[in-house]
Amino acid sequence: MEYRDLGKTGLKVSAMGFGGIPIQKVNQEEANEIVRTAVEGGINFFDTARGYTDSEEKLGHALKGQRDKVILATKSMARTKDKMAEDIEISLKNLQTDYIDLYQLHNVKTEKDVETVFGPNGALEALIEAKEAGKIRFIGITGHKAEVLVEVIDKYDFATIQFPANFLEDMGEKELFPKARAKGMGIIVMKPLAGGAFQRKDLALRFLLGEDYTTIIPGMGSVEEVQNNAALAKDFQRLNNEEIKILEKEAKELGSEFCRRCEYCKPCPQDLDIPGFFLIHGYFKRYGLGDWAIERYNTFNPSADKCIECGICETRCPYDLPIRKMLKEVHSNLGS
Repeated sequence: MEYRDLGKTGLKVSAMGFGGIPIQKVNQEEANEIVRTAVEGGINFFDTARGYTDSEEKLGHALKGQRDKVILATKSMARTKDKMAEDIEISLKNLQTDYIDLYQLHNVKTEKDVETVFGPNGALEALIEAKEAGKIRFIGITGHKAEVLVEVIDKYDFATIQFPANFLEDMGEKELFPKARAKGMGIIVMKPLAGGAFQRKDLALRFLLGEDYTTIIPGMGSVEEVQNNAALAKDFQRLNNEEIKILEKEAKELGSEFCRRCEYCKPCPQDLDIPGFFLIHGYFKRYGLGDWAIERYNTFNPSADKCIECGICETRCPYDLPIRKMLKEVHSNLGS
């Protein structure tokens, strides 16, 4: 496993990191085995969040006795000082540690976010105080809007930036990543598989491992995924021309209007499983699994046509997807 400098922190992190979203969907015993396999495989960077339901707690239990072997990163969407201070304490308790290596401002995306976080009694004040108290070692920032983050990283000496990058999406390379590199920030890549959209996950990850990023954090929800991902990083080989063509074909098929399964759209007031609909629809459109997709869609209750077009999901989507229009397409293609 290759270990890279996490910006100017002095920390060395594995090129293949561990994304903590899928661990929400397994039980604690399974989580223990997944995390144990990751650590044994050389993965030492673990990223989670207050917003990932019980992900912090599961990692905390799973990493008992191994705290000194790993770099722990978490994040909070709190925007005020009091709420951020509260979240930091909860994270420390959940992760069963007296310090967190990297605490990040989670998904800073609007002008209001920026004004609140960096203003009087904003979340940044709580992070700075926690750092001074030794509760966190470094402060980072995450988001999906490059045009916002490129301005925000001038407001504080952040240790890291976490932003999406994959074979299909390179918004960060236009201005954000070059600026972050010039500042000596560590670059943490989320959504390396475009939310699981790439069929050839091995090629998509190898592409990123060959780029100038500090660590990539694919979500891992099984021992097999961990083993496969760790092996890719250990025996890294750059993509050849034929493999690049395979990814180019996939990227062309995906286009830009697709769900990355971040689940920020949830919960829906009508209890629609929006990411679930789009996942099944992807199989219908891209892989020719028409009968299977229709059968699977008919198990959803409620179905996509129960959308009342309130638009709440679209205000939450970091990719500005026209979700209401896309739900109509799902039901048109898969509804009985």
